[in-house]
Amino acid sequence: MLVLRIEAAAFGTNCYLVAPGAGEECLIVDPGVGVEAQVAETLAQHGLRPAAVLLTHGHVDHTYAVTPVCGGTTAAYIHQDDRYWLRDPLASTSPGLLAMLEQQFGTRASWQEPDTVVDLQGGQVLDLAGLSLEVSHAPGHTEGSVLYGLSGVPGGVPDDVDRTVLTGDVLFAGSIGRTDLPGGDHSAMLRSLRDVVLPLSDSHLVLPGHGPATTMGRERATNPYLTSLA
Repeated sequence: MLVLRIEAAAFGTNCYLVAPGAGEECLIVDPGVGVEAQVAETLAQHGLRPAAVLLTHGHVDHTYAVTPVCGGTTAAYIHQDDRYWLRDPLASTSPGLLAMLEQQFGTRASWQEPDTVVDLQGGQVLDLAGLSLEVSHAPGHTEGSVLYGLSGVPGGVPDDVDRTVLTGDVLFAGSIGRTDLPGGDHSAMLRSLRDVVLPLSDSHLVLPGHGPATTMGRERATNPYLTSLA
């Protein structure tokens, strides 16, 4: 499996391109602020063709470039409980954050909803780009936060790691996503950590929405938010 990471121009958001291999169809996960050119370059470099754009949740730092990356032909997938974010995520964004984006990029922040949006539910299995992904609903950071689980891992990981999970802002290396932002619910996050995250096997490679990759075994042993629940 091929996994390529692009870091967004703001907030350090991880955008991932996932494919069975070079020259294949791929999935684009969480296209954040200013990733359009890098995504296009990476697609061309590896001969990849977008089959779908997957969103782990609706916050603007993970969705800002979804419409240009979809390009009018590729569908965006998001959990139904976060569907409202795609109607206008800027409406729930603080004026200070909008001003920062406008200062950084020299243009006024604007939004257009993707042409095709597919609503997801927890427990679904998606067969896209030659990959099978299990959708796990994990509210807490937002109402519709999800994990995407895949069998297989990219090259170069330890032999005892055999599955991959894209966790968005639910689980990070050593931490978890905030629950004090719009859509957040701390009690829901604790339930998601207990019922969705902790049952994952130690052999999962964790690809989070921010920061470095980790493994479920490492997080179970060292992440204070998980050790307090175990």
